[in-house]
Amino acid sequence: MDRKRLTQRFPFLLPMRRAQRKMCFYAGMRFDGCRYAQTIGEKSLSHLLFETDCALYNHNTGFDMIYQENKVFNLKLAAKTLNGLLIRPGETFSFWWLVRHADKDTPYKDGLTVTNGKLTTMSGGGMCQMSNLLFWMFLHTPSTIIQRRGHEVKEFPEPNSDEIKGVDATISEGWIDLKVRNDTDCTYQIWVTLDDEKIIGQVSADKEPQALYKITNGSIQYVRESGGIYEYAQVKRMQVALGTGEIIDCKLLYTNKCKICYPLPESVDIQEENQ
Repeated sequence: MDRKRLTQRFPFLLPMRRAQRKMCFYAGMRFDGCRYAQTIGEKSLSHLLFETDCALYNHNTGFDMIYQENKVFNLKLAAKTLNGLLIRPGETFSFWWLVRHADKDTPYKDGLTVTNGKLTTMSGGGMCQMSNLLFWMFLHTPSTIIQRRGHEVKEFPEPNSDEIKGVDATISEGWIDLKVRNDTDCTYQIWVTLDDEKIIGQVSADKEPQALYKITNGSIQYVRESGGIYEYAQVKRMQVALGTGEIIDCKLLYTNKCKICYPLPESVDIQEENQ
C-alpha cells in the first residue's frame, strides 16, 4: 500500500501547504535569472504564424455541466492576463507568472481538476485547457520548451480539436508550470479569445518566418500494464520551408505516456505488457 502524504492524512493542512508552496515557487522565479515576459502589446504583430481553436464544452465528463460553465468563466479571467503578450528575444514565458493574479478582483469558480489521481472539483478548475492550447501553439514556433508535463491520467475523452495525442500540458500553481523561452531574434505575441463555443489561440511575430512547423504523431500504442491501460504517443515536429514545402528537418520530440480511464473503442488494439 502506498504511503499517504501528510496532507492526505490531515486535509486541513492543505491550504497552508499550498500557500507555502506558492511563496517558495514565486520567490524562486524572482531569483532564477530568467527574464519573464510580461509586456502587453496593444496591436497585433504583423505576421500570423499559427492559429488554432478547441471546443469549450466537454459533454463527456460525467459531471454536471455547471462545471463546464465555470471552467469557461475561469478561462476568460486567465485570458485577460495573456492577451497581447509579447515574448521578446531572450525572454521566458511562464503561465503562472502571468496568470497568478487573474482572480485578484473576481474570484475563480469551481471547475473540474485531477487531484491525487482522481477527478474532482476545486476553485479555478479547468485551467489546463488554457495550458494545453498554449503548449500546442508554442510547438508551432521555434521556441524552446523549458518546462512541460503531460497529464498522467485521462479521465474522459477530449473534445474535438485539431490537437494530436500527447500534446497536453498540465499545470498546478506552486508545483507545475508551463515555461517556454524565446531563443530567436524575433518577438512573438500570443492572443487567446473565447466565443460562445470555442477557445481560439493565435501566435504572431514581428518578422516573416522562413519555415513553418507541423506537429504529428508517430506510433500510438495502448498497453495493458499494472492493472490499467496506458497510451504511448510519439510526438514529432517537421520544419517545412515556406514556398517550396521542402521538409528541412523532422525529429521525435518525446514519447508521451498517460493512463486511460475511459472505455476505448472496440477497434483499438490493446497490447499486453511485455508483448
